[in-house]
Order: sequence, then C-alpha cells, then structure tokens
Amino acid sequence: MTTDLSKYDANQLPNADVLGRQRYAIVVADWNSEITYAMAQGAIDTFRKHGVPEDNIDVIHVPGAVELTYGAARIMKEERVDAVVVIGCVIQGDTPHFDYVCQSVTQGVATLNVQGKVPVIFSVLTVLNKQQALDRCGGILGNKGIEGAYTAIRMANL
Repeated sequence: MTTDLSKYDANQLPNADVLGRQRYAIVVADWNSEITYAMAQGAIDTFRKHGVPEDNIDVIHVPGAVELTYGAARIMKEERVDAVVVIGCVIQGDTPHFDYVCQSVTQGVATLNVQGKVPVIFSVLTVLNKQQALDRCGGILGNKGIEGAYTAIRMANL
C-alpha cells in the first residue's frame, strides 16, 4: 500500500483573493538538486494552484542544507514575506556529518520560528538513502515540497 501524504484538504486554505496579495519565499539547497529541485517545483506549483501570483513567489538558492537558515533569515530581513519554505535533502553517509548537518538546520529553523517574524516551514528530508528521498520528492510518498507550500499557506493565515 502506498500513501501520498501530499494530498490535503484545499477547503482549509484561504481564497485566491487573499493568496493573490501574499508573498512566499522558497529557500532551496542546491546539494542533492535532483531531489530538492523537484520539491521546490512542487511548492511553486502548489502556491500557483491556489492563487499566489508567480511574481509573489521568490526562490532563493543556497549551496547546501546548513545554509538554509541563513538564506531564510536574509530573505525575512530584506523582503516582506508571509512565510518561508526551506527545502533540502540530507542523505546519511558513513560519517557523523549527517548528524551535524541535520542538527544545524533543525536548530536554525527552530530559532527563526521562535523569533516569530514569519513562519519558516521545514521541508528538509533527512533520509537513510537516495531511494527514500526519491519516494518523497514526487514518488510513492508524495512530494514534501507540496506539503511545505500547503503548510506555509496555513501558517501565514492563522
């Protein structure tokens, strides 16, 4: 049995008139781009599907997952956005580097959320292998970028 976690109740979202006035940012890591770019496209498509104009969606590229926090903080400081989605993919290897990267980005996003300026949505895959990532960027488990955009819209409109 497969479960597509990217399906959601669109009735929980505000109407297109509200969304047409809002701005969203996506900060995407270029590391593991096969995965992260598919997730970013899922987020963009979801924002557009619900009435966010393309000009109101900023996409910022950073080298890797550790840099997501800085990218999100910078966009929050420089532009008025209603929410930020950070998208990355960290695949476990043979060294503790995986743990350090995951801890860094998790703490960074948590710190930004505690500051309370705008919601920062954690769409960072932390997986054991590439197949698990592929399953979550448009595969049998949906697209976590779609879920990130949906969550961003909900949080921006609390």
